[in-house]
Amino acid sequence: MKILLVYIICSLFGLGAEAQTGEAILGVWKNGEGTVHIEVFKNKDKYQGKIVWLKAPIDDKTGKPKTDVNHPDPGVRNRPLVGLSNVWGFAYRPDRKEWSGGKIYDPKNGKTYGCTIVLKTHNTLKVRGFIEGMSWLGRTEVWQRVAGFGGT
Repeated sequence: MKILLVYIICSLFGLGAEAQTGEAILGVWKNGEGTVHIEVFKNKDKYQGKIVWLKAPIDDKTGKPKTDVNHPDPGVRNRPLVGLSNVWGFAYRPDRKEWSGGKIYDPKNGKTYGCTIVLKTHNTLKVRGFIEGMSWLGRTEVWQRVAGFGGT
């Protein structure tokens, strides 16, 4: 009876039973600008993501697929953006209903940030990147689930 009541309450707030576990984050998500799709998956006991689609995949200057040209390590600047892991190390924290402890890499500026992720609805994530140790100094972006990948 208690399980049924919890399910009904979660359903009323737009969160299915999957939101009660870390698995709810799995799927493909479109960033706030709509220019990148990131596939979030589980790797052992952590959650991570990689770029699987770019709105503009070809570099205008070279005519070739875009690469990680802004990375601080010149040795990896030729790696393609599609397939690049840019979200990693997240653990689900059921007491806070968030994924935290991970990092997010922004290939636009070559910087890595601390990050927390909160599932707002089944199809919406609130992703907050911040300077390590200063969670108040950062930026929040809303990601939308891509239809056909992970439950829509």
